[in-house]
Amino acid sequence: MNLEQLHQTCSTCTACKLAPTRQNVVFGEGNPNARLMLIGEGPGQEEDRTGRPFVGQAGQLLDQILAAVGWSRADVYIANVVKCRPPNNRNPETDEVAACDHWLLEQIRLIRPQVIITLGNVPTQWALSTTLGITKTRGQWAEFKKLSAPIALLPMFHPAYLLRNAIRTVGGPKWLTWQDIKAVKAKLEAMPEKPDQTLEVEQTTLF
Repeated sequence: MNLEQLHQTCSTCTACKLAPTRQNVVFGEGNPNARLMLIGEGPGQEEDRTGRPFVGQAGQLLDQILAAVGWSRADVYIANVVKCRPPNNRNPETDEVAACDHWLLEQIRLIRPQVIITLGNVPTQWALSTTLGITKTRGQWAEFKKLSAPIALLPMFHPAYLLRNAIRTVGGPKWLTWQDIKAVKAKLEAMPEKPDQTLEVEQTTLF
């Protein structure tokens, strides 16, 4: 199954209680051969309306963060832990994440990113199997180990958090995010080009 086929299959998913209230499944978008993948929490109102991830105010700020180091959406791949909008933009619940995570695992397997950025608590806790909050994990390099080969992973603040905490001074959330995205840029520049292989999911059945 390729990425487009996975998208088509995902668009009819009814595995959790979010499905009946969605307008669109927000699968993900970007470069299918991206070296960098960004994972958010779940779609908001604008994302649900358009079927695209990170297109509201937080998405516009994410675009600016990427542009600050010379990247655009065409260079990366962007997805969320859950593909349907939680009511009132609440955080995805544990059962919703569990029902949806095979889609994200398969996206990662097909895209084969060399670096993953998790944006906020939910994707970081899912990716690292931790209960620690983003203030404890942000900026700390780790490894995503749910596939056959570990992938370098850096947790970062969610852009929505930066909108609520727009402090630009040294040590503030926006300054820390600037340090983080520069660290990701440097990490990728130091890596060789990604190998031509598809990662296998360890000890799990996707479908």
